Amino acid sequence: MDNENREEQLRAYPQKGTNQVAVRSYNERLVLQLVREHGSLTKADATRATGLSPNAASVIFRSLEEEGLLLRGERIRGRIGQPSTPMRLNPDAHHYVVLKIGRRSLELAVVNFIGEIEAIKRIQQPYPTPNSVLEFLRSNLTGVLRSAKQSRKSISGMAVAMPFELWSWTEEFDAPETEMEAWRQFDPIAEFEKLVPWKVVVENDATAACRAEQVFGARGEMQDWIYFFVGTFIGGGIVLNGSVFPGRRGNAGGFGPMRVPEREGGDRLVDHASLVVLEHSIAAAGGQPFEIYNEETDWGKFEPFVSDWILRAARSLAHATVSSLSVLDFEAVVIDGALPDDVKTRLVDEVRHQMEITDLQGVFMPKIEAGKTGRRARTIGAAASLISRNYLIDQNTLMRT
Repeated sequence: MDNENREEQLRAYPQKGTNQVAVRSYNERLVLQLVREHGSLTKADATRATGLSPNAASVIFRSLEEEGLLLRGERIRGRIGQPSTPMRLNPDAHHYVVLKIGRRSLELAVVNFIGEIEAIKRIQQPYPTPNSVLEFLRSNLTGVLRSAKQSRKSISGMAVAMPFELWSWTEEFDAPETEMEAWRQFDPIAEFEKLVPWKVVVENDATAACRAEQVFGARGEMQDWIYFFVGTFIGGGIVLNGSVFPGRRGNAGGFGPMRVPEREGGDRLVDHASLVVLEHSIAAAGGQPFEIYNEETDWGKFEPFVSDWILRAARSLAHATVSSLSVLDFEAVVIDGALPDDVKTRLVDEVRHQMEITDLQGVFMPKIEAGKTGRRARTIGAAASLISRNYLIDQNTLMRT
């Protein structure tokens, strides 16, 4: 980014601070959010962006540095006035244990303060049960901590990203209803806290993926956008005013049940834009459908099923996008998923094409972009949920109970 554009973006920053000492916590979150969005920030940058006085900005930077949240970069010389020192986030400020529960896989990882995975254990499975998840956590926690060179005392918290109501829609992904019914009575926070020494936070997995894109995907320039994550089932999230909006029950952006005008295969988005649809096509032809969840698999071997699925999914995602735009005037749509990068690119391109040939009367064409966080979005998004709670401003909950 050139200096002129950077100056313009900083001056147009939508959130402003206050110079009253009583709300220093808000101002600290504001500065941390700016640093996260820009990669590094000087005190002068923070002053221009937030309206804080130079003295207030200095106090905040000093406090955040002393707390170990910020690190000093190389001093910038050659400008008018005194040399300035950019500050950046300290990756080692905090480490989090995260557990991603998926319908086809489990992941246990240690994630640092800037969203880097320092150690991870992943397994594939036909479907998850409470007992299998508890055993996975129990058997692998010590090894993952050791691989990340962390101890239980050095971990700041634990977050779980998982689909809500796992006992629902079992027929769609070929899971035994009797075994999946055990999730209905399972209290994840209570059960996981029996195995770990930290407080546990649980967030919907697709909302967590959206949060990863918002916190770690350098999306600070966008304020209102929707997010689709294409996994075994389609899910997603909503960003309003630059913050993830989880909704009253934490399920906002759960796009799966959204109705789309398809003639065959069901009338819900989940019936067309989910990987389970591709699974069924591969299985019907005698192939091995679970291979698509092996991250080393070349999806070219599954043609023409992949191309057919991309067209079907993109058409339905375009319908879902128009429906969403009719409710809120989103500026962009971000699409990510448990997909190879080349397949994701093809899907995004096809969604863009479908939007161009769709009747957009009454709505405006949004930007259609590929997600930056990829397959691990739900995993690092779990850490993002803890970072958001403790270190970022949530414009959507400031006045909510």
